[in-house]
Amino acid sequence: MCGLTGLLLAQPRLHGDALAAQAQDMAAALPHRGPDDAGVWVDGQAGVALAHRRLSILDLSPLGRQPMASADGRYVLACNGEVYNFVALRAALAALGHRFRGRSDTEVLLAAIAEWGVEDALRRCNGMFAIALWDRRERCLWLARDRVGKKTLYYGWAGGALVFGSELKALWRHPDFDNGVDRDALTLLLRLGYIPAPHCVHEGAFKLMPGCLLRLDAAAVADGAAAHDPHRDQRRWWDGRERMRAVLAEPFAGGVDEAESRLDALLHDAVGLRRVADVPVGVFLSGGTDSSTVAALMQAQSERPVRSFTIGFAGSRHDEAPLALEVARHLGTDHTELYLSGADASALVPGLPAMFDEPFADASQVPTALVCQLARRDVAVALSGDGGDELFFGYGRYQRALRNWAILNRIPRPVRGLLARLPGARGEGSRTGGLAALLAEMGARGIGDVYRNRISRWRDPAAAVVGAREPDSVYGQADPLGLPGREAEAMMLADFLAYLPDDLLCKVDRASMAVSLEARAPLLDWRVVEFAWSLPLDMKLRDGTSKYLLKRVLRRYLPDAMVDRGKRGFGAPVGDWLRGDLAGWAGDLLQAQRLRGEGLLDPRPIAEVWRRFQGGERKWHTHLWTVLMFQAWHAHWRASRDAPRP
Repeated sequence: MCGLTGLLLAQPRLHGDALAAQAQDMAAALPHRGPDDAGVWVDGQAGVALAHRRLSILDLSPLGRQPMASADGRYVLACNGEVYNFVALRAALAALGHRFRGRSDTEVLLAAIAEWGVEDALRRCNGMFAIALWDRRERCLWLARDRVGKKTLYYGWAGGALVFGSELKALWRHPDFDNGVDRDALTLLLRLGYIPAPHCVHEGAFKLMPGCLLRLDAAAVADGAAAHDPHRDQRRWWDGRERMRAVLAEPFAGGVDEAESRLDALLHDAVGLRRVADVPVGVFLSGGTDSSTVAALMQAQSERPVRSFTIGFAGSRHDEAPLALEVARHLGTDHTELYLSGADASALVPGLPAMFDEPFADASQVPTALVCQLARRDVAVALSGDGGDELFFGYGRYQRALRNWAILNRIPRPVRGLLARLPGARGEGSRTGGLAALLAEMGARGIGDVYRNRISRWRDPAAAVVGAREPDSVYGQADPLGLPGREAEAMMLADFLAYLPDDLLCKVDRASMAVSLEARAPLLDWRVVEFAWSLPLDMKLRDGTSKYLLKRVLRRYLPDAMVDRGKRGFGAPVGDWLRGDLAGWAGDLLQAQRLRGEGLLDPRPIAEVWRRFQGGERKWHTHLWTVLMFQAWHAHWRASRDAPRP
């Protein structure tokens, strides 16, 4: 896993040396993503530069250096990520006559592109990646992102240049990138706690969507950001919605025993592929179903104790460390745990804007960052359990949304329409749950609207952002899947398309790469994903037990008592922190005078939420955290923008 950046000019006006210097300066913002090596490649006549920072995981020799050219010289590639099935691809390409100098997956990916073309090569890859590929023959730039979106790729316009990179801080280093805050995208942050692709916090900048390709040439750069429509111009080489529909049309037809064996075999292979590295590999272990399954399969394939790591919160309901320790002892892993306090959080929070790059308000970012720091002391790669909830119906909110949708369908539509107009059905009050939440869902057109209410922080974020209009997202669709009678799958799909890549995976990417640690997610192997989609709902939810089939697999490795435990989630006691160690920091960022001066957020609704929170009302900390993370990021961005350039 590494970092990449670069630029493409509308007109090649810079000398090659100047172009290289600009790309090197952009890459200098990403040393944490690649502390082991750095490289830059330019074509002054074409006006293109690629730069790369390398975290050496496979083939630690100089033969793995990037940007890397294909053997025929046509393509030049900068890649962030890993192609896990590179050994099989290498053998297939060798049989076709390709010869290899080194042992890196990057060289294999280049040969695959040369042999099969960009799109077909990506379809043959099992991995996590974001790539920038220059085609010297066609004089065009390809940007691509993996199926699930494990690696993020930003791009945007800066004067007469298109700039791109693994993180926004690389784009900030271009002298003409002075793009302001996109107020509409800010409403998405307040609603969701993150900004989903293709949106970005900056005007004239975008994120590549998962499973997408973007082809750019000098003409496209010259047309500018105003002419760019990401939904039109980003082409899907793998479409999650269409793949789920296709899989549901041909569902798994076997019994539960056969499904259990199949899932165990798929996970065993997925974990095995992700154990391949020329550096030490460990696992994040929370004690829950997902991470315990990954740890169990990893230890089953290892002759030595696997290194496992967990974070705990003393005296908090979020503390999973005792569960993780129990699992680690049973599996025989070499386990390390670290307990946190409010003071630990206070010390980390000021650095979050620099770490997460774009405003990001999932409070589990704090323990995630700390467990990554803990793991990096001993390993360079760590496996995680991300994806289990979205694939196997793991969230309690799924069940609550189905319950509420069933209630709504028993109420005549005219009555629901009247109830939806009641004062209690509107505004932020529905966040407190109960009858208020049900009233807020009376106007629902479908399961998508019910679920949107379940996952929203701010219910009306546009009211808190001056001059903003909330853009469309997958959570604004009445039925994200578009298949009647598939409400459960529709909710899981919405989370797979947005929450998973742009919250959970973004969180792990930023936190891990901040300390030069590569994180891998075997549950999100595309073969596991599509198999999970093929399963009937009663293999995921049975007798009130979620993740039913995944837990059956886990029982092969752990006793029932360790499997049948309630979900706690990898959260953080943010409410306690905001009333304690972080109270002063929060109060400063939420000052009405400060908000009015910045002109982006309306201080009135924010002051009301702050007042309610300080009065002891529950749940308002999620509202506040979105605002606080934006305010902290905004201060960091302005300081970075105004700092003298080296």
